[in-house]
Formats: sequence, structure tokens, C-alpha cells
Amino acid sequence: MAIQLQGVGGNTLGAAEDASVPIHVALHGQSGNAYRYSGFTGTIGAALGAGSELLQFRFVTGTKTKCVVRKIMVDGIGIVAVATALGPLGFMVKPARTWSVAGSGGTRIATTGDNLQLRQANPASQINDLGIATTGALTAGTKTLDANAIGQVLLSIGTGAVTTYQAIPMPDMTLFDASGGGAPLVLGDQEGFAILTTHVGPAALTYVAGFTIDWLEVAAF
Repeated sequence: MAIQLQGVGGNTLGAAEDASVPIHVALHGQSGNAYRYSGFTGTIGAALGAGSELLQFRFVTGTKTKCVVRKIMVDGIGIVAVATALGPLGFMVKPARTWSVAGSGGTRIATTGDNLQLRQANPASQINDLGIATTGALTAGTKTLDANAIGQVLLSIGTGAVTTYQAIPMPDMTLFDASGGGAPLVLGDQEGFAILTTHVGPAALTYVAGFTIDWLEVAAF
């Protein structure tokens, strides 16, 4: 049996040979309060250890019970100084559970007032703590990181001694991406994630890294 739909203007929407009137589709963002953060580290010291936390993101529930993380990116890295052979350099994202005490060190980002909202009418974010490194690793606080990462970026910058070099473009390298309809990272009360280094930094290398995070805060998910 054929099915017909009638649009608000009275036109009939059909199918197959009857499909003379198209259906117009409008794409809208997901419901919930939308937020975004973009920032960069200070000059990270040479040979920073593997597993060092460069960014911390902690959610504590209030009127909204879930934080839906849609995208996490490394949006750039700048090599500040290097005099010896380079090697692997990378970043990974690990979810954090039972995060009862926030981390410390680095720069703690303002989350109240008119900060982070993608719409001025939105309330202040319920991100309890957002920190980014300045010259070294952030202090962990009290939390349990998952054993496995959910996203990573791994670079190979060179194998020989570096005396001259050019800028290394690294636009929008994705650590985690659910913005196209995939499953997001859903955080509940006292959960979050950390961005960590994957390897010991190459000797004498110092760098600055930028990160961008896109998320929603919703009453239920």
C-alpha cells in the first residue's frame, strides 16, 4: 500500500514515480547546552615523561546530569627549541572515573560567567575543573584513569640531529570525534578525561600544544 504525506503548504509528498515534490531537511545541533574550549599550553619542558597529564577535564553534576563530549582535537603544536635527535611525540585521551579531588598546577580555566558557552543565554558550564599545563605535568588529583586510551595522535618528527627546521603544520588532528553521529563520550558525576603524553619527550625538545574540546551538558542521555 502506498504511503503519502502532505506538507504544510498542501503539496503531496509521494514515492517512486509519484515523487514529484522533494522533502526539505534541515540539520540542527543536538539538544542541550553547548560549550567549547580552545587553549594552548605554556612551553613544555624537555623530555617530559610518558603519561604526563597536559589537560584535565572534570564534570560534576547539577541541573544537568550528563556531559556529552563530541570532539577533542590537537589543533596545533609549535617546536620551541631542539638541539638533538628527535623521536616520537604524541598525545592520548583517557577517561577518568570517581574523580573526587580535582588536579592542580598549570593554568586552571575560568568556567563561570560568560565563558565557554556557545550561546550567551546558556548557564555556566558544570565543568568543575579544567586545567592545562604550563611548563610541566599537571598534578593528578584523586581519580582513576582507564587503562586504555579512547583516542590518540602520534607524530614522527625526525630521526637525525636537528639544526634547522621549518614549521610543522598540524591542523585539527582528532583525538576523539563523535560529531558526525558516532557514539560520544558520556560523563556522569565526578567523571572526566585527561590528555596525556604517549612517550618520553625527545631530549632537548620544548614545545607548545593547542587543544580544542566540544561538548554538551544535558539533563538525560
